[in-house]
Amino acid sequence: MSDAPMPHPAPPRQRLGAMALADLPGLTTRHPAQFRAMPPGRLAGLIATAAALGLLVFALWRLEFSPARLLGGIGALGRFLVLMLPPDPGSWTRAGLILHGLAETVAIAFLGTLMAAILALPLALLGARNTTVNRLVQFLARRFLDGVRGIDALIWALIWISVVGLGPFAGVLAIMTSDVGTFGKMFSEAIEATDRRAAEGITAAGGSRLQRIRFGVLPEVLPVLAGQALYLFESNTRSSTIIGIVGAGGIGLYLSEMIRTLEWQSVSFIILLILMTVALIDFLSSKLRAAIASGG
Repeated sequence: MSDAPMPHPAPPRQRLGAMALADLPGLTTRHPAQFRAMPPGRLAGLIATAAALGLLVFALWRLEFSPARLLGGIGALGRFLVLMLPPDPGSWTRAGLILHGLAETVAIAFLGTLMAAILALPLALLGARNTTVNRLVQFLARRFLDGVRGIDALIWALIWISVVGLGPFAGVLAIMTSDVGTFGKMFSEAIEATDRRAAEGITAAGGSRLQRIRFGVLPEVLPVLAGQALYLFESNTRSSTIIGIVGAGGIGLYLSEMIRTLEWQSVSFIILLILMTVALIDFLSSKLRAAIASGG
């Protein structure tokens, strides 16, 4: 008998791999979807993902992102938070001025939002496919709304301050101008999404274009528009704080002054008031939106 060692059998995984390679033509014939080349759509998705990751890495490098600086900044932020405690306006006179500025901020947000909604409605009707005059008017209305929406409210505040001077009037005009573009886009999309059967029924009964809009489109879309206006009113309360810093009225002016003079306890008092006001407006507007949506 030979003393040569017996060969060890191949592991099961290797045996299966060898069998698959031996039957590769048959496997390709039976399962063509598994062996076909990568679809162009999937390849384009992988290329787009790789490009986005590359852009992210380049942006972090180009903007000098530094974890060490970030950690150091967090430590400085902690020291500022300690200086802010406890929140304290400093005096009753200053507290009254801060509350007056807060009321002014809410008024700026409310008036700016209301005026923007009123002005945006006819522009939205011109920009919607189912209510516009013709395609040229729709195109011009949409591009106008895009142009207005492309400029931030803070830039509009600086422009209106140069035109009408410092104060809450400039703040109202800034919120109004910025929101006309936003409302116009939102309103036009809501109008285009309405059920056309009511409008077509009015047209079939001999109604004019204006009657079709008045009785077939607006009753269906107005609750949606009201909900959008309430949502932007809540958002504009925060925006009014920011534009107040550049001189457009409201509590932002007091916030900027307290930061400049290092009155950190007054700063925390103002921030706390802003947070409470925004939370209250959010609560009330959500209730109103739910009531409007339910038809109540």
